Amino acid sequence: MTKILLLSDTHSYIDNDILKYVKQADEVWHAGDIGDLKVTDAIKKLKPLRGVYGNIDDAKVRLEFPEHNRFMCEDVDVWITHIGGYPPKYNIRVINEIKQNPPKLFICGHSHILKVMSDKKLNVLHMNPGAVGKHGFHKTRTMLRFTVDGSKIDNLEVIEFSKR
Repeated sequence: MTKILLLSDTHSYIDNDILKYVKQADEVWHAGDIGDLKVTDAIKKLKPLRGVYGNIDDAKVRLEFPEHNRFMCEDVDVWITHIGGYPPKYNIRVINEIKQNPPKLFICGHSHILKVMSDKKLNVLHMNPGAVGKHGFHKTRTMLRFTVDGSKIDNLEVIEFSKR
């Protein structure tokens, strides 16, 4: 079983409250708009990190992280990208690939809106952890944590922080 912390849209913000949850995870996944590599450097000092760059990220971030990150976590096919839309309104950047070769878990950031939903047609679970940074229109900062156990995604929790 692998304990995952999923976050996005840090926009250069990291603090001890976030890092407390990082320490409890086995892996951390970042769905883009990192802002400053100090964020991912702080996470990588504590736990393995997988991530993607977002639309606000500069060349340094883009050198370190890809636009799309597709990998296996145990028996779960995972695809992380920053701008991907949601079922059934996928972004034009991903729609053909997701229809032809759907992952089991499709993760996006960008919207600053926490959303977890199933695409029953493609048998894909979509997650967007919302935004945990302090920049943007969101009122509540959020992250997700869950477990991957073989092919099962379970124990989903929403982590909320006080209003910005």
